[in-house]
Formats: sequence, C-alpha cells, structure tokens
Amino acid sequence: MEVTREALARFFEVVLPHMNEVQRRVVAGAAAEMLGRGGKTAVAGASGMSRNTVIKAEAEVAAGMEPSARLRAPGGGDKALTDKQPGLLEALDELVHPETRGNPMSLLRWTSKSSTHLAQDLARQGFEVSSRTVLRLLHRLGYSLQANAKVTEGRQHPDRDAQFRYLNDMAQEFIDDDQPVISVDTKKKELIGDYANGGTEWAPEGEPERVQVHDFADRALGEHAKAIPYGIYDVANDEGWVSVGDVADTAEFAVESIRRWWNQMGRARFPDATRLLITADAGGSNGYRLRAWKVELARLAAHTGLRITVCHYPPGTSKWNRIEHRMFSFITMNWRGRPLTSLRTIIELISATATTTGLTIQAGYDPNWYPTAVKISNAELAAVPLAPHDFHGDWNYTITAQPNPT
Repeated sequence: MEVTREALARFFEVVLPHMNEVQRRVVAGAAAEMLGRGGKTAVAGASGMSRNTVIKAEAEVAAGMEPSARLRAPGGGDKALTDKQPGLLEALDELVHPETRGNPMSLLRWTSKSSTHLAQDLARQGFEVSSRTVLRLLHRLGYSLQANAKVTEGRQHPDRDAQFRYLNDMAQEFIDDDQPVISVDTKKKELIGDYANGGTEWAPEGEPERVQVHDFADRALGEHAKAIPYGIYDVANDEGWVSVGDVADTAEFAVESIRRWWNQMGRARFPDATRLLITADAGGSNGYRLRAWKVELARLAAHTGLRITVCHYPPGTSKWNRIEHRMFSFITMNWRGRPLTSLRTIIELISATATTTGLTIQAGYDPNWYPTAVKISNAELAAVPLAPHDFHGDWNYTITAQPNPT
C-alpha cells in the first residue's frame, strides 16, 4: 500500500503534538526507515522536522534505541550555569552561610535573604543568574527556609538544675501523700473581636471566615479589649481551670484564679488535703519578687486552711512550666483559625478543649476589677506567715494558714 504525502502529513499532524522530543524522533526515524528510498525527505516534509534531524533519527532507530526517561543523549543540551560561570556556587554560599552572615562587606547584611536579593547581589559581583536559578542552587547547596528556633536560654543560674531537682522531688512528695500539686501561669493575652487567629480550620471552599485587616484593639471596649486567661493545671489528675479576666494581670487576679480552682474543682478532688504545692514562673503576676503575690497567698491560705508551698522555676526557664505544654498548647490548637469574637466564645473554646489522653478543662469569667501598681508596705509583708526553705528560700517557701491575715 502506497502512502500519500497528504496521508503522511495528516499522520504527523495528529500524532506529534502528543509526544515529547525523544518520541518524535523515534516515530520519524521509524517512518523514514519504513518508507525506504526517499523516506527521509518525505518524512521531513510531512512532519516539519529538518532533514538532518530525520537522518539522525533514522540512524538512532537503526542502531537500536533503549527506552529511557532522558529527552536528550548524555552530554546534550546547554552547559550548566555553574560550569559557564565558575565561582557562582561559592559566591552564593558565601552570602548565605551562617559563618559569614552579617559580613560587613556584604550588601545583604541588613536585608532579607530572599532569592531576588541574592540574585541582585550576585549580579553586582558579575554573575548572570535569575532568582529561580538561585532557589535551585540553594537546594543544591543544602539550604532550606528555616524559622528561628527558641532554644537559647541566655545566661543560666548556677543553681538551675538543682532547683529543678528540688521542685520535682517536692512535687513527687506531695503527690505520694495525695496532696494537690498545681502548675500556674498566665496565657498570652488575646484580643476580643473579629480578628485573625493563627492556624487553619475546615470551611466550605472559597468561604473563609471574614476578619478585620488590622489587629487594632477596639477603642470602644477600652481596658476590656483583651482577654486575660490565667490557668491552673492539676499535675496529678491532668485537668485544669482557666479564669478569664479582662482588666489586668495582677497578683490579686492570679490568686483569685487559684481560689476559684479550689472552690470549683480542687476541694472536691482533694477532700482531705491539708497542703497545696504551687509551681510557678519566676516572674509575672506570680513572680517570686512580687510582694502582692505573697500577701494574696496568705489570704488564700487563711480562706482555705491549707499550708501553701510555692516552688518557682529558675529565671529564664518558663518554657519548662508544665502548664505550658500540658494545657495551654492544647487550648491554642483547639481555637486555631477561629476569631475570638467575645469572652463567651473564648470561655466556650477553652472549656471544650480535651485530649485523647484525658485532659479536661473548665473555665469561667472573672468580672472583678483589679487595681494595678498596688504598693505593699514592709509591715504588710512582714505580717505574712512565710517560712523560706533552706534551699533557695527566695524561690521556695511555705505560707501557713493564719486567721485574719493583714
């Protein structure tokens, strides 16, 4: 059967658009071989390929072509940019490597090291490279986008590890005696309103929750524009309480939150308790230097009849506080991607937080108003029935229950 020029042209018109470079050469070479004498010219005219390409394709088919994912023979194509521009990789590595970061000779010292800025700086050095090529070269050099890692704690107190051991031993002694051990802290203050909240949440495609563009506190709410969650975590029973206030994070607010935990959960959980151990950060509304914290604890001890022992984490180690990674982290995960539009929303989301390992949380609104910058006199502090421990009495102390504290 003789193949007409029109039929051959129609064949290549239909087939070639669906093929890659190698496949086109195989089909063209096989067709030229099949047609015999004059086949190379006919295929070149029908396919639009150059005659030299068809000649080369027929030779490849005649020699036998193994199936391959390569589009070109080894060594084909343009030379790599790093071969054409010696020193390009070294110059890029010099700009990004941590040991040279901040080099006063680099123009990137005070700018972000985006691929565009890196390409511009390389161009100033005489290299021709695009920002996309810079991205490929960075991956080739073993770089990737990295966020800051909060691992450096700064100068450590010499008794840091000893205090951790003391605190852990004290907690274990209380738990073995069936006495309550709580970890306390203030969670990050949250804006109340339709503001963006970190994270994502399932929603109909194309219908994200609409929130305000800017996170500016609502002036109409005044001092009540932010929610202040103060948490109490029961270490032995994996349950917690969160008091949500909207005035100020003061020592009085902190101790009132502990009082609410005791009245709502602690008293029922520990009906025979005579002592309470509080583990807390070294600063904030429950800091070991804060006079008001100790005065308010004395009032709590008188109210509950409990001997209250406090062990503070060493300065700069707040991330080790149990409540941070055993309770607060799960609250954050539970309300990710949801605007905290009201105090009720915040309280409901906190109360709904739970884990498969058994964590449960109760929460409530504290409507009290707490004054700030309260001065505690030396006489008031001296009236606190406080007994410092032998080891670091500034971090570890016990307040006994005394009726009618000052």
